[in-house]
Amino acid sequence: MADVVVKGISKYFGEHRVISDLDLDVKSGEFVTLLGPSGCGKTTLLRMIAGLEKIDKGDLFVGGKRYNDVPAQHRSVAMVFQSYALFPHMSVYDNVGFGLKIKKVGREQIKQKIAWALSMLNLDGLGDRFPKEISGGQRQRVALARALVLDPDVLLLDEPLSNLDTTLRDKAMEELKRIHGQVGKTIIYVSHNQVEAMTMSDRIALLNAGCLEQYDTPRMVYDEPRTLFSASFIGSPVMNVFNGQIEHEDDMMGVSTPIGFFIFDKETALRTQSIAGSEVIIGVRPQNIARADHYAARRYSDTMVMVTVELVQSLGDRSLVVGRGENETIIRFLVTREDDIRPGQQLPVFIDGRKIHLFDPLRQTNMLSK
Repeated sequence: MADVVVKGISKYFGEHRVISDLDLDVKSGEFVTLLGPSGCGKTTLLRMIAGLEKIDKGDLFVGGKRYNDVPAQHRSVAMVFQSYALFPHMSVYDNVGFGLKIKKVGREQIKQKIAWALSMLNLDGLGDRFPKEISGGQRQRVALARALVLDPDVLLLDEPLSNLDTTLRDKAMEELKRIHGQVGKTIIYVSHNQVEAMTMSDRIALLNAGCLEQYDTPRMVYDEPRTLFSASFIGSPVMNVFNGQIEHEDDMMGVSTPIGFFIFDKETALRTQSIAGSEVIIGVRPQNIARADHYAARRYSDTMVMVTVELVQSLGDRSLVVGRGENETIIRFLVTREDDIRPGQQLPVFIDGRKIHLFDPLRQTNMLSK
């Protein structure tokens, strides 16, 4: 195992800057996911760590050693590609052992390492088969086995589950976490799938246009997004976003929005007193908006708004309701599947004042970040 430290790294393709002065530290044995939309630079960053792309600016350290000028073949790093890159004319056994043969490892040691990897990854009995004769999930595990037998300090995974269907992907996520627990390798994982990142990661590095938006645990990225981009990218269904202004109303502190006055809880009210009158962007997750049939369970910081239902989309155990509030403002919230809700219906819903996020309209940063 080894830590990975990225200091002020930048990458250019011609005049286009793909990575911008990025800092990142990955602790030894940590599972970190580089998450972000297509084109944000996450695979480029991974390839720079692997030595497949030149670092134009900044420094890369692995295990305390500067890696900028270390050739890829001499780095204690192994990479699993999105395509798996298996040799079609080689058996599973020979694919797994290919890197060991290149390194001129002894035959008996190769045999032992391959047997260990095939057993750990539930590939026993498949050693004589060729890639075309095994499933996509099995090919993914063969590629992982080929990397693990090299005993790298750092394992780089570039969207290795993107070619799998949902069922196989869920199973593969469980296996990757199990394997990480067993081998304890430092893993840097690239994905645009937030479910993968939230499920497997110790920390998530959220990238946007080559810059690091937020680097924190999955829970913190979800509960306390530092930017509007973080708040909008993480979470499903997507966050409701409104324009508003912080105000006092009837001795209550809150924010005036196109669909009503949202009341703050006590902590938020205290923290926003000094910025009363400020224009803000408000974010409210659909999970923090609840249908209200009566007022018995209301908190003083709950705000009721009326919504006209437009769409009801089944999510299996729940349903997503898309409606309109005042001024034709779209609002999304979740209900149980037992709720009989239909388009055209008018519903009162409560917005939880403890779960309101406020963002600066200019910098788009969270105004309540601690």
